[in-house]
Amino acid sequence: MAKKLFIPGPVNVAPEIFAAMSQPMIGHRMKEYAELHARVTANLKRMMETDDRTFLATSSAFGVMEGAVRNLVKGRCVNFCNGAFSDKWHEVTLRCGKQADAVKVPWGQPITAELVDQALATGTYDSFTLINNESSTGVFSPLEEIAQVLKKYPDVVSIVDTVSSMSASRLPVKELGIDCCIFGVQKALALPPGLAIFTASEKAIQRAKTVENRGYYFDFMEFVTNDDKHNTPSTPCISLIYGLDCQLQRIFNEGLEVRWGRHLQMAERTRAWAVERGFELFAPQGARSVTLTCVANNRGVDLAGVKQRLGERGYAFDDGYGKIKGQTFRVAHMGDMQPAELEEFLGLLDEELAR
Repeated sequence: MAKKLFIPGPVNVAPEIFAAMSQPMIGHRMKEYAELHARVTANLKRMMETDDRTFLATSSAFGVMEGAVRNLVKGRCVNFCNGAFSDKWHEVTLRCGKQADAVKVPWGQPITAELVDQALATGTYDSFTLINNESSTGVFSPLEEIAQVLKKYPDVVSIVDTVSSMSASRLPVKELGIDCCIFGVQKALALPPGLAIFTASEKAIQRAKTVENRGYYFDFMEFVTNDDKHNTPSTPCISLIYGLDCQLQRIFNEGLEVRWGRHLQMAERTRAWAVERGFELFAPQGARSVTLTCVANNRGVDLAGVKQRLGERGYAFDDGYGKIKGQTFRVAHMGDMQPAELEEFLGLLDEELAR
């Protein structure tokens, strides 16, 4: 039985997207593909508010997260860690043979501008990684404040994961000074998984030129060469790119500010619902995600039981991730979800919690 997804990705996909993905196949070296690619990357830049190079990679976001480390870390990297996925990024950095240190805060806490400043002020690092919206904990770290700190360190390359936040709130990549912005499409963009998108500032491209052992599949310089021809180094997932082309137009038709407002509205509704039912929110005030709400299970609810029963009713529920599984649960409210759909799910949760 197919379940309606209320998990932090993949999320439900609109029928129009699947229809767009069913268009006849084209060759990725044909002019028809170059036209599609050029249109999609131009619209991505519009959404991100940047004129930096924007690349399409057939992989999960973690493929590009690894690729960015291989391309942009020349000396030593600092990985800011506040959850499962940022912890994993540190491990990936080390596995790539890079020198790296993890600056960790407790799960549930944001990475602050002060913390970034303290690390970069040592002069030890030429690059850093940061997850903007840590989906394992529902924590949103303040990019605007961190961006102000970055101005003090022009030689440091910033690598930022916006996997579960891009398109759900305003993230002006150029204004924020992000050198490499990375995201997948299966969360707030509401597409099937399998496509990763990343940007590269001129500083990032110049850094990559000087780094050895970049590999091939995610070699930034290969992407630059092919970008000049509106193409990719290797065969791309053309059907997904058709879907992205359709979804970007749908996003613009809704209106970016309307989309951001819808996400905020659903986030505030979910937070209020949790507090009204005696739960605590896992993330602190001012650092809460607008795409998912992580709720502390201070009531000692049998979340595995809730998950099983909701599954039997045709709904996917998330009972926490990693070391906080069972201690928290996450309610996703991202992508094309509408407030009425969220209300439906919260009503079902009320029924199960009453049991």
